[in-house]
Amino acid sequence: MPRSSIAPELRHAGFWIRFVAAIIDFAILALPLAVFVSFLSVATGPWMAFLKLHPGETREEIIAQFGPTFLPISLGFFALISWAYFAALESSSLRGTLGKRVLGLYVANVDGKPIGFWQASRRFFSGRLLMQVPYVGIYYFVVDCVCAGLTPRNRAIHDILAGCLVLRDS
Repeated sequence: MPRSSIAPELRHAGFWIRFVAAIIDFAILALPLAVFVSFLSVATGPWMAFLKLHPGETREEIIAQFGPTFLPISLGFFALISWAYFAALESSSLRGTLGKRVLGLYVANVDGKPIGFWQASRRFFSGRLLMQVPYVGIYYFVVDCVCAGLTPRNRAIHDILAGCLVLRDS
């Protein structure tokens, strides 16, 4: 059989390299979030609350300083830009976010082929969005990390639900 007809072996990305890619992506997403929060605080008035924050304040005290809508609007913005970032880049010709591509990783379907925007969106909504839900997010994150480290083909829960793999360049 000619070598060209043999499918290339897929190299699955392990937990630690995926973790580093996630840190890079979070750092990239933190910049537009910081700009948004800065403009929102100036536009809505709680910018002085940043100067009055003290270590040890309870969550309720902090929320009271910013008002009831500031944090939900900020979290909503972060969820929206995160979805756009992950879904657009993972379904593009790059096949991965900037953090993944820097480390030679990409997202594919279970056959190793590129994924489309809606499959990338399903991957985001069944994983990264859940991580942003207060209280639930931390539990999901821990279980997802365990799955990415211990399951066959290093698949996290959101990879399994979306029918995706995170692979290494050959």
